[in-house]
Amino acid sequence: MKNFKNFKGSKGGQKNFKRRDMLKIRSIAFKKAKEKIKMNYANEEFVLIQAINAYNEIIRSSNLFMERVTEWFGLYFPEIKLGSIVQFREFFNALESKEKLDGEDFTKIAQDAAKGEEQYAKYINSSGRKLNNNEKEIISSFVKFISETDLEAGKIEAYIKEAANRLLPNTTYLTDEKISAELLDKAGSLDKLAMMPASTIQLLGAEKALFKHIKFGSKPPKYGILFKLPAINTEKKSLRGKIARAYASKIAIALKADTMSKNFIAKELKESLDKTIEKIKKSETGFEDKERSKQNIN
Repeated sequence: MKNFKNFKGSKGGQKNFKRRDMLKIRSIAFKKAKEKIKMNYANEEFVLIQAINAYNEIIRSSNLFMERVTEWFGLYFPEIKLGSIVQFREFFNALESKEKLDGEDFTKIAQDAAKGEEQYAKYINSSGRKLNNNEKEIISSFVKFISETDLEAGKIEAYIKEAANRLLPNTTYLTDEKISAELLDKAGSLDKLAMMPASTIQLLGAEKALFKHIKFGSKPPKYGILFKLPAINTEKKSLRGKIARAYASKIAIALKADTMSKNFIAKELKESLDKTIEKIKKSETGFEDKERSKQNIN
């Protein structure tokens, strides 16, 4: 407001400012807004948010590309199943210098002599369409494109690992780099994420299920992004919600350490978390034993 003290109104003391005063106010307001935007996006956390979104989009696209190239390849060699883009690349690289592949080529592609011989037998007796030069060139180009896309995903993944461990060391130690970055993305900023209660952190990523529960009365979600943790998704359904709650509680503490104290307390938190999960599992086992004993009595 200090910038506006020297402004005088139009003659007669009317409320309307002169045009030059309004233009000056507008210029100052724009300048302040730009400075605030620049200050807000000065932190690297926003780069990490873009990186995790880019990585997830590349992975989704890459999976679709793999489905397409597998179906396309099946037109020519329906009997041969190649499991990765590396094998597709090896196949078409070998075809660049020759008309037909031999047993050694398939051994190199499969990285196994027995599998290579099996694939070669299927190759020479294939019932698929003949692969001409024009079609070979276009599918080979598509395979190279997928391979290059995967390389770019690897570069972004390396950045995510480095940035997440630097910006969120405690949270990353408890979860992993990608989950930490995804939690950050859902919250919008590190400060917002750090101020969230454990119950909100537990459900980040489950917004659609939560709104469905509120609107239609369906079952409430018990976890969101945290379901990607092996400690949760490999457990019995009856335990997943409790373990997710335990993780969210420790993550809430870890986030405050990451943003405020900057102390590395993740090892202590992990030890405490492991003990809590062990108690949850034991209590579940004890409950099941009681239920069995009741059934036996009856």
